[in-house]
Amino acid sequence: MATPQLSPGVLTREVDLTVGRADNVLDNIGAIAGPFRIGPIDEPIDISTEEDLISTFGKPLSTDAQYEYWMSAASYLSYGGVLKVVRTDNTNLNTANAGVGIASETTTKIKNYDDYQASWTSTSDFSWAAKTPGSWANGLKVCVIDDMADQTIAITTTSPGDYGAKIGYGVTAALADVVIPGAGTTSTFTGYIKGIITGVSTDATNGASSIDVKIVSRVTGAAGTSGTYAETAIDYKEGTRYAGFQAADSLWFVDNVGVNTGAPNAPNTAVVATAGAITDWYNDQTLTLDNATVYWKSIAPRPTSNVYVTDRNGKGDGMHIAVVDDYGTVTGIKGNVIEKHVGLSKAVDSISSVNSPQKNYYKQYVADFSDNTYAGYNPSSAADTYWNTEPRATGFGTAFTPYSTAQGLWAQNAQDNTFSAIGNVTYTLGGGEDYSAGVPLLGGNGGMTATLGDLITSYNEFSNSDEIAVDYLIMGPGLGAKDLSQTKANKLIAIAAERKDCVAVVGPHRADIVNVTNTTTQTTNLINYFSPLTSSSYVIFDSGYKYTYDRFNNEFRYIPCNADVAGLMCRTNIVAYPWFSPAGQQRGMINNAIKLAYNPTKDQRDQLYPQRVNAIVTKPGTGTMLFGDKTGLAYASAFDRINVRRLFLTIEQALQRSAEAQLFELNDELTRANFRNIVEPYLRDIEAKRGLYGFLVVCDTSNNTPDVIDNNEFRADIYLKPAKSINYVTLTFVATRTGVSFEEVAGRV
Repeated sequence: MATPQLSPGVLTREVDLTVGRADNVLDNIGAIAGPFRIGPIDEPIDISTEEDLISTFGKPLSTDAQYEYWMSAASYLSYGGVLKVVRTDNTNLNTANAGVGIASETTTKIKNYDDYQASWTSTSDFSWAAKTPGSWANGLKVCVIDDMADQTIAITTTSPGDYGAKIGYGVTAALADVVIPGAGTTSTFTGYIKGIITGVSTDATNGASSIDVKIVSRVTGAAGTSGTYAETAIDYKEGTRYAGFQAADSLWFVDNVGVNTGAPNAPNTAVVATAGAITDWYNDQTLTLDNATVYWKSIAPRPTSNVYVTDRNGKGDGMHIAVVDDYGTVTGIKGNVIEKHVGLSKAVDSISSVNSPQKNYYKQYVADFSDNTYAGYNPSSAADTYWNTEPRATGFGTAFTPYSTAQGLWAQNAQDNTFSAIGNVTYTLGGGEDYSAGVPLLGGNGGMTATLGDLITSYNEFSNSDEIAVDYLIMGPGLGAKDLSQTKANKLIAIAAERKDCVAVVGPHRADIVNVTNTTTQTTNLINYFSPLTSSSYVIFDSGYKYTYDRFNNEFRYIPCNADVAGLMCRTNIVAYPWFSPAGQQRGMINNAIKLAYNPTKDQRDQLYPQRVNAIVTKPGTGTMLFGDKTGLAYASAFDRINVRRLFLTIEQALQRSAEAQLFELNDELTRANFRNIVEPYLRDIEAKRGLYGFLVVCDTSNNTPDVIDNNEFRADIYLKPAKSINYVTLTFVATRTGVSFEEVAGRV
């Protein structure tokens, strides 16, 4: 209401009738579910290209009908759309894994990333597992190395154990006025260098032995009483790996009970007079593979403690991880290193840097960035037989303890923690199983056939229109029995009808037409298959199975055409508008069809079309095309045409979003006028683009009565005259006598 003016002047008012807008919804999202070789379970994944399909769900397999699902997905993508793919679950599916330590695999199924985060990050079931279920990862190897040892010292004896040289025991050498590279100083030093033995080996043939030694610290010492020394440990800084123990050193060994001093002439201490050659432990380490020799130093330099950890008085957390296709089952190349993850940390709170705070705790990092693996159980002395360097040498003397008994375990915060090592370890994944029992597939329990229940559960992922956008529900292949295929088809129809924003695309039962030589029988089979299916304008039936080339298996195969029909609708959106028919020569040409399993004649099409079945035909000189544009509605209606159904879907979705802008506004003439100003220009645009013959928008007091307003409602009635596609063409050719004027006969025959 305008403010009254008390004297002459100009009053300026603003009325905003521009709130909200109507935009066409991008109509190009397909959806399919099926038993793919790899990939997350029961999780819709957006796929844009065939390359994406391969990397996420693997290649098509020459087994069961699995290739039909894969090639249906690829067919849809060839038309330019986006595809949401769900890999179907199955009770037989297992994830390839390595049990804790060197134990055999366990029965494990990790469905997807969310399932891993919820249920498997603290598991005691496995050390490492494949990223997704199936036999595809059987034989895959996860190689891990950390800074287990600094040096390998040769010992000229065949019995190092006789001298106390055992894993977990201590080793000491006296230092007198020497410079220790890597010790953080260039000053000469007198005292002792101390370490823990992390590996012992004996070569009985040539009478040589060696020990791997992790340097713990250097110790200053002064003579004490009773053969003991008063010791002050000085931290040994990481650096040059030849530091500390030297060739020709005398070595003293101390057992793990912590009572010996490790000093010369100490009780119960064995002495090896001379250390032999000293080598860098890391330089000689190879990945434990059967089909290749790969040195860790070719993967990355020696792992060291992360800066984040050392800044918090921690150490020993650094590690590298490599994933290797040792047998070529994944990539086809034996010994192929397919992943390298370097400079990771055992500290649960570690980050890569302050300026780039990427969490590099190994378990979380691998979960986020590995394409092939998840990490499971953190190593511990009780359960992991690879855990061979728990700090057992708790004392080298009465005043020195190399590790606190509370330290060592992984997945602790970095503060004041020294993490124990596992050295150079390889885990072999196994136990992965596919969908069904049968012919072994890549080392697992073979078969790629999902059950009807499995498939229905997967398609239910698309049922909620508020959570996931879908335009075309693609059936792909049916199942082995016709009734099961019909049940699957009806499920897709039900989902589409409930959503009311998409269409289901349903094809025939394979056995009805593929390898059936009698076309009359094929026609009858199709009618019997489609006739019982639910009547709905939200479904499109087609007759096609196309013969196409499978480049991955070098075979020609029959696959269903329903994904192509969805693709034709997608392509129609690109080259025209949704309200144009996707059939015929202009927009209905099928990609990559060598021939059809069933190419109906005109008489046969006349039988199919009244039964709601759109024929796919091959015409000489033209190609293979969709030759009908009926929906699955069983009675005469404007909605029994694809273009009309898609016109209304487009308009309904656009105007629904416009209507949402009116929620919680006042139901008055201003709001109603604003809505009309949104809708009418939008519909005029569609009319100009040949989608409508006319329209009327009623949104005023005639339908927004006081009762409607009091009920907190807002009503708009939108009348549409949809444009109709041409299904029937009649050409009449009239012969006349030479002397007859055309005007005399035109319109009279």
